[in-house]
Amino acid sequence: MIPSKYIENAVNEMASLPGVGRKTALRYVLELLGRSETEVERFADAIRVMRAEVKLCAQCNNISDEAICEICTNPSRDKSMICVVEDIRDLMALEATHQYKGLYHVLGGKISPMDGIGPGDLHIGSLLSRLSEGEARELIFALSPTMEGDTTAYYIFKKIEKACADGLSVSALTRGVSIGDELQYADEVTLGRSILHRTPYDKSWQG
Repeated sequence: MIPSKYIENAVNEMASLPGVGRKTALRYVLELLGRSETEVERFADAIRVMRAEVKLCAQCNNISDEAICEICTNPSRDKSMICVVEDIRDLMALEATHQYKGLYHVLGGKISPMDGIGPGDLHIGSLLSRLSEGEARELIFALSPTMEGDTTAYYIFKKIEKACADGLSVSALTRGVSIGDELQYADEVTLGRSILHRTPYDKSWQG
């Protein structure tokens, strides 16, 4: 029993975070309760400002403090390559390998009919618009090797077949990442090798 409705409310909110159970949430709340008012205000302000100020890059959907993220505006990045990832955590995982120097496109998820997520719920249209500009010469699928990830890649591949005929090459990470695993949980060495030794993508990847 928690002897305060205010602590109870705080625990409920903390426990709503993924991976945080009620015991852990209670420990966090009691830790904050024991800190000074200035520390708690600084903590709360950091969360509030983050939510208000952080935005999605207008080009690739990466998180950014500006309209266009640092990766897209970096003149040293290879603009002829676009690596397609499911979410921002996958982008961060690939960046941590220091093996990829091109641009990204964050889809915001993967096609999953069971979860009610279709192509229209993802940033696929903006990806097709970027490819239509003609600057990209290689599209890299860095999607989790799951049924949903493969379905998403295949859907996009079918949408860009004409661009492929016009010279766009399409590749995918080697299967160094175990089948069924989420990309963000792969170790940096495996992920780095997978992006370096990517292989051409074709219809044989589906299924």
